[in-house]
Amino acid sequence: MTQPAAVQHDSTAGYQTGSPALVRAIGRWDLTAYVINCMIGAGIFGIPASLYRLTGAYSVAAIIVAAAIVAIIGLCFAEVGSAFRSTGGPYLYARAAFGRVAGFEVGWLLWLARMTGYAAVVNLFVGYVAGFIPGVSSGIGRVSIVVAVVALHTIVNLVGVREAALFTNALTIGKLVPLVAFIIAGSFFVDSGRFIFASLPPIASGTSAILFAIYAFSGFELVGVPGGEIREPHRSIPFALVAGIAAVTLVYAGVQYVCVGALPGLGDSTRPLADAAARFAPGASAAITLGAAISTLGASHAIMLASPRILLAMAEGGQMPAVLGRVHPQFRTPYVAIGANAVIVLTLTLATTFVSALTISVLIRVLTYLASCVALPVLRRRRERVEGAFRLPGGDWIALVATAVCIGLLASRPPAEMIQLAAAVGIGLVVLLLVRRSGTASY
Repeated sequence: MTQPAAVQHDSTAGYQTGSPALVRAIGRWDLTAYVINCMIGAGIFGIPASLYRLTGAYSVAAIIVAAAIVAIIGLCFAEVGSAFRSTGGPYLYARAAFGRVAGFEVGWLLWLARMTGYAAVVNLFVGYVAGFIPGVSSGIGRVSIVVAVVALHTIVNLVGVREAALFTNALTIGKLVPLVAFIIAGSFFVDSGRFIFASLPPIASGTSAILFAIYAFSGFELVGVPGGEIREPHRSIPFALVAGIAAVTLVYAGVQYVCVGALPGLGDSTRPLADAAARFAPGASAAITLGAAISTLGASHAIMLASPRILLAMAEGGQMPAVLGRVHPQFRTPYVAIGANAVIVLTLTLATTFVSALTISVLIRVLTYLASCVALPVLRRRRERVEGAFRLPGGDWIALVATAVCIGLLASRPPAEMIQLAAAVGIGLVVLLLVRRSGTASY
């Protein structure tokens, strides 16, 4: 299999000399598709009803406000990410800004969130498949589907990052087509009389809706993880973030607008897009369900692309067993990390459900946002400017606002969830200690 010419990693990333190099095969449009794929998962197929219950017709505005907040955080990632040319994303940012222990914790939590997120999304995929093939949501049917999905993602990511990027592009198109078709067709059935703005929703309801919508936008933080395989990352990362967040905002706002205007009883619907689509044309509900299945498959593939590369970056940084940093001489992919990752996610997916795997993933993502936003002003003062890197106008002030938003998001969570987050951080410290004592990493 032909691969693009190898490009050596930056020495600052801690990569071992003499080992096969990864290849820069991800272009800016590939990366944009990757960002969209990471952000649009299964959430958009269910959240319109929840947002409407909280804020009614103002739910479209809640999505716009959430998008603005996500854009602020995303701009911080755009500047910080454009200054790095190596694999690792938020792990590298935190390590460069706050030291090796903080970097390890962010890397550990980022990877853990990907593992639990993958398990949640694949379990949801099984549920969508069960809508077409009754009886596969449990027993041997469920096991077979989970094994097949994990095997597919593993093989695609093993044979080459270019192949993985092309698969991402196809899945992104596959999930966007039914959503865009839903928006276009549904716009002809919108009843403007359903948009009643007589009174503002309670502040608590509005805040909850915005927070809920922000979580639906999550996933953009993975944009810099495959940094060692991105062409011109200093240009591609900012472009992909801005274009990806803008595209997802249009889709989310359009979907919410159609659901509010075309589906009476939206707040009581458990399948809002499918129920709304059924009003447009016979068979449209099945098409939306198929789109949801493709969307979850795409989101889980994006996670599988990122998570082994987090292990690779930590291994090459001397903070995970060195064997995880090996790159295949032919495929130029981190094959040991991919294999280890596959075994872990397979076990976790089979042992959990969608709900049980989701909560900790959401909390860790917010903590990752916080670390990267705080890193922006720190890195501005500690690192030499990378030629051609994106510099955010008013970056210090924007980072301050983004930091405050992240702290607010964490403070809004119940104590029980914060205890889970603290436990995850504590487990990370134990893992760090074990890795140090094992002698399998240089640290």
